[in-house]
Amino acid sequence: MKELLLAWFDENGRRLPWRETRDPYAILVSEVMLQQTQVERVVPRWFAWLERWPTVAALAAASAADVIVEWQGLGYNRRALNLHRTARIVALHGWPSDLTTLPGVGPYTAAALSNFAFGRDVLPVDTNVRRVQERTGAAFDGSCAQALFDLGATICLARIPRCDACPLAAACPSRGSRYEPLRKQSRFEGSFRQRRAAALRAVAAGEQPSDGEALVSLARDGLVVVADGVASLPL
Repeated sequence: MKELLLAWFDENGRRLPWRETRDPYAILVSEVMLQQTQVERVVPRWFAWLERWPTVAALAAASAADVIVEWQGLGYNRRALNLHRTARIVALHGWPSDLTTLPGVGPYTAAALSNFAFGRDVLPVDTNVRRVQERTGAAFDGSCAQALFDLGATICLARIPRCDACPLAAACPSRGSRYEPLRKQSRFEGSFRQRRAAALRAVAAGEQPSDGEALVSLARDGLVVVADGVASLPL
């Protein structure tokens, strides 16, 4: 299956800009942005981010306030703070051998960095990779990671896989199967997440939001600082 998968990827793989680099910083930015965000939205934001802060040292020298403002619109703003904190650690001490010691870097992101930046034979297992593994029953190594991402995102879909277009279909025990819809993420409209986002935008614009509950939540996460009743972005 590995040979079939890689041959398919050579012909059909997505051209994504972070696949053209081995820079661990650039790859980390892409991985953090891609959490909970569609690829199409990430591409222009990734380019803009790296144009502003092209190196880990440049990001480390930035203020947290500037990082938060630049992140606006990508959601889950704690990701931006963790990325900033990681940049400051790496700028001082280099990349650690255990990447999960970095803020916001869990097992998946650590495996992705290990593979795509440092050339280690580890397989980062996200939802798409896990789905292909479970349906095919096959074992794949680190060289298959990007191909598995694309197969899961475009062919081996969650509910109705496109088995007629799948390079692994002939040997796949799940060929022709259909699946129940997965639980969808809660709606953003009208949610507390939306209230937090609105409050953070207000603070970034130099205004004082009236939503005290959202403000307390943002302060708890370190996204705003409240002093003498006035909210501002962290330095």
